[in-house]
Amino acid sequence: MKLPRSTYYYKLKNKPDDERSLLDRIEAIIEEFPGYGYRRVTRELHRRGFPVNHKKVLRIMKQQGLTRKPKRRWVRTTDSNHPHRVYSNLVQNLLVTGPNQVWVADITYIGIRSGFVYLAVILDLFARRAVGQALPHNIDTTLCLEALRMAIALRTPPPGIIHHSDLGVQYASHNYVDTLLQHGFRISMSRKGNPHDNATAESFFKTLKSEEVYLWEYRTMDDVQNRLPYFIEEVYNRKRLHSSLGYQPPVEFEERFNQTKSCPVTPTAAV
Repeated sequence: MKLPRSTYYYKLKNKPDDERSLLDRIEAIIEEFPGYGYRRVTRELHRRGFPVNHKKVLRIMKQQGLTRKPKRRWVRTTDSNHPHRVYSNLVQNLLVTGPNQVWVADITYIGIRSGFVYLAVILDLFARRAVGQALPHNIDTTLCLEALRMAIALRTPPPGIIHHSDLGVQYASHNYVDTLLQHGFRISMSRKGNPHDNATAESFFKTLKSEEVYLWEYRTMDDVQNRLPYFIEEVYNRKRLHSSLGYQPPVEFEERFNQTKSCPVTPTAAV
């Protein structure tokens, strides 16, 4: 019949049923993690036992309108014009090899109907795990101290751990600095005008807003308090895949390290 040899071995690569099944799985992941892009969707599919190429996932997500760009708003949260002492940056190019070596702190805002609510967080830099948080109405030292005290109570950090923040007056105030020194922290601050010095905290807030805040219409303080702590602890810490951690959630990454006492992926610089 003069047919090429490959004809005998030809199989349809993309069966409609297979495409439909894959789309169902992608939609289920996005329903659970609304802010996931195609890379994390692909990794989550792999974790669930469905090996698939990331290009195919991207194509399907584009066809179905499952890719999105979050809206952005900006409110100033850092006031570096103050008379308090400014500390040197201790984490620049520092290699973090385990938990409780470096904590990073920062503040952001959450928009509600009556204005803004401010969120302070403390992250353990090794696993990018949120270990302290606070949600009062006012952006002041009390807000930051509440997050710090929560982290200290949860982790009982050893003396010599580095606390890194921006140059904001909240972190440079006497009350905050005194609390750090009482618990044996070494104090580190970003260089003026260099937002990359606290990039891990900025990345956390970007994730928080694109995958939670922008997807819900927070109207009251109660709305924020009911949803945000759950997202931080149950979704971000325990389920969300982090590319910098080899696509593992922070809690899982930290637990694997504690079991083996070796880093599950190649460590990176602090900031």
